[in-house]
Amino acid sequence: MRHWLVAKLAIGIMSVLRLLPPDSALNFAGRVARRIGPLTGRHRLTLDNLRHAYPEKSEAEIEAIALDMWGNMAKLGAEYIFLDKLFDLDPWSDKPGRIEVSKESIALFERIAADSHRPHIIFTGHLGNFELLPVAAATFGMKVTALFRPPNNPYIAEYIQSMRASNMGALLPSLSGASFALASILDQGGNVGVLVDQKFISGLETTFFGRTCQTNPLLGMLARHYDCDVYPARCVRLPGNRYRLEIEEKLDLPRGPKGNVDVKATTQLVTDVVERWVREDPGQWMWFHKRWQLSGRRRTIRGRN
Repeated sequence: MRHWLVAKLAIGIMSVLRLLPPDSALNFAGRVARRIGPLTGRHRLTLDNLRHAYPEKSEAEIEAIALDMWGNMAKLGAEYIFLDKLFDLDPWSDKPGRIEVSKESIALFERIAADSHRPHIIFTGHLGNFELLPVAAATFGMKVTALFRPPNNPYIAEYIQSMRASNMGALLPSLSGASFALASILDQGGNVGVLVDQKFISGLETTFFGRTCQTNPLLGMLARHYDCDVYPARCVRLPGNRYRLEIEEKLDLPRGPKGNVDVKATTQLVTDVVERWVREDPGQWMWFHKRWQLSGRRRTIRGRN
């Protein structure tokens, strides 16, 4: 019942926002979240995470980053209902639009799309509006199956899935059997997109902002098995509800003595890439996530100590 009530409230708010022009709706959502966010329990977790990540920053600086994060997260939620109106990318137009992509990134998107017989992995983090990346890839003729984690609330998950499906490419929930589905896609020379900055129970231990956390090793395992290229990509939120989409050159993956991809070192490498992005604009990352909460066997061992 609680899930149903929360979902009804959230969907009702989105329905009201849909009546407004996109910029007005996004700005309103951002302002409200900057007021409501600090009243939640997640705000305390956010501040604690930020203090550990930036011990050199003052409390005022920490609070400012947290408020920026709440505004960014609220805009992300509101943007689901305006994806078709927000995405105006025309790579061949001289007139600047809401979405910008550099010539270098355009060339990379086109190169990957043209290499249709070789599998590719594109990874990102929860930065800016990361949902725009698969839409951009499709613009360049690049088909990507994106792995995503559905919200815990099943009613909100169903609503978001319906909004995503109408504007994006193939989507694959990160449920049981998802790794086999991704492997099948890569086996056929397809492209997959994954988010790599969430806590993963019993994942490999990596370091993020100097602290131990657990990260899903799936990307490294797939790259090792299929020896495929791995590309970092991200969305940067710009002033005026504009966005810059970037894809970087493929990573030089660390390898073991036999030449195979080193899964643990690769998992740390992609974590380092996300940290670099977050440090460039910390207010665009989701600091309320329990990224550093250890679980499973590692948690038990730590408790004994």
